[in-house]
Amino acid sequence: MFQDFKSDGFMFLIAVGIVVFVIAQSLFFMIRAIRRGKELGITKEQIKNTITSSSVFSIAPAISIAITVIVLSVALGYVLPWIRLSVIGAIQYEVPAAEAAIEAAGLSGGIGRPIQDPKVFTAIAWVMTFGCLLPLFLIPFVLKKVQKSVSGAVSKNAKWADLMSAAAFIGLIAAFLSRGIAGIGEVTVNDAGEKVNAVIGDGAGVLSITAIVSSIVFMLILSFINKKLNAKWLEALAMPLSMILALGVVVLVSTFAPDFAAIEWRY
Repeated sequence: MFQDFKSDGFMFLIAVGIVVFVIAQSLFFMIRAIRRGKELGITKEQIKNTITSSSVFSIAPAISIAITVIVLSVALGYVLPWIRLSVIGAIQYEVPAAEAAIEAAGLSGGIGRPIQDPKVFTAIAWVMTFGCLLPLFLIPFVLKKVQKSVSGAVSKNAKWADLMSAAAFIGLIAAFLSRGIAGIGEVTVNDAGEKVNAVIGDGAGVLSITAIVSSIVFMLILSFINKKLNAKWLEALAMPLSMILALGVVVLVSTFAPDFAAIEWRY
């Protein structure tokens, strides 16, 4: 009954309108920036090189965004993630926000199971949207004070800047790793009365560990290539490439060893 509401004409109309607005806004500021650059005496060659380099470095986040759309598409379809990630958002926020809303609605399976209830779908969309609105209001009023506090701490001890940045990044990675190592999935009872996982991949098991290990291995390999060949262009692409390659490994394991892939030790 509710199979099409996630990708009906109205949803696509909203998505197209938002994407057109974002592209128009980008073109508007790019044209103004080019004009201002010419006024400042910047050569056409320098402007062209800046645009080219910026375009190249935008490939990496674009790949990450595409992966996030794919990850969320099972539960939310393609249109809502497309709308969200066309404006502001990243996998570090969108996935936990969607899962939190799903759990609050009392549903199991997380983003690994399609959302069939329009009310739950709407609640998820609001949670994902409002969570990203808060920084837009906080940054103009709070960021300057925070920067002063951080600058004061850094001026006393320069190592604090690297330490705080590393701590924030490690905390973020740890949150995702803990889900893959000890995440609990949905449980069901089969005909034999045995407890089994209801949704393959929603709990910690072979697939999650395969994704974690393979992504780490690919990241180490790409980092080694970057250092060995001094391939600076690879720095921005290393993480999204690792994600894509790890995703490919997971797909291969699921396709050629489905029984092995279905093993989960955290129901």
